[in-house]
Amino acid sequence: MKKIGIILMVAATVLTMGSCGNKTAAVPFDNGDSANQSVDSTLYGICGEATSMNMLQLITDTGDTLMLDISYAQERNHVFGGLQTGDRMAVMPNTSATEATIVINQSTLLGNWVMPNPIDGSDEVGISIKEGGVAESIEQGSIIYRTWRLVKGRLEIVLVRDGAADVEELNIYDIQKLTADSLVYSDSEETFEYSRQKPKETYGDDVVLEDDSFDDFKM
Repeated sequence: MKKIGIILMVAATVLTMGSCGNKTAAVPFDNGDSANQSVDSTLYGICGEATSMNMLQLITDTGDTLMLDISYAQERNHVFGGLQTGDRMAVMPNTSATEATIVINQSTLLGNWVMPNPIDGSDEVGISIKEGGVAESIEQGSIIYRTWRLVKGRLEIVLVRDGAADVEELNIYDIQKLTADSLVYSDSEETFEYSRQKPKETYGDDVVLEDDSFDDFKM
C-alpha cells in the first residue's frame, strides 16, 4: 500500500507541474496539421500532377495519394485559391475521403494582405500570413497578429490587442473569397476585404536624375 501511495503522489505532482502557468501550446501549422486528425478531419498535402477540372489529386502529409471529387465544393463556391500543381492544400473531405467539401490553397493564402485604413483611408493596414503559421500585422499598432492556421475549413487567427496585457484572442473566420489578388473572410460580426499588397517601386543607386536645362522648356 505504501508503494502505491508514493506512485500516486508522484503522478499527481507531475500533472500539477504540467498544468500550472501554461499558455496555449504552439501548433505545427504548416507541416504537421494532419497529426491533429482526432479533432480535425482536414487533409493537408500537395496538389498533384493528375489534378483535373473536377478531380484533385492530393499527396497527403502522411504519404497517401488520394483522388478527390471536387464537384460538390465547386458548386458551393468552396474552392479557394485555385488548383496549381505543387501548391500546398487544405481539404475538408466527406466521411469516405472520396469527395471534397472545402478546398483551400494554402500557397495562395500566404502573403501580405492590405486594405485602406478604415479610420481615415490615409494608408494601408493589414495582415501578413507567413509559412509555418506565423502572422504579423502590417501598419497596425493596436492589433498584433501572432499565428494562423486552417482548421475544419475555417481560418483561425490568434492576435493580441494593445492594452490587453498580452492576452491572446482567438478569432475564427469563414473564407468567402481567395484569389491571387483578393482575400475576403468574415465572422458573424465583421467582413474583412483585402487585396494583395503590391511591392513598392525601388530605384537603384546608379539612377541619376539630370538637372533641368533651358532646352527642356522650349516650345
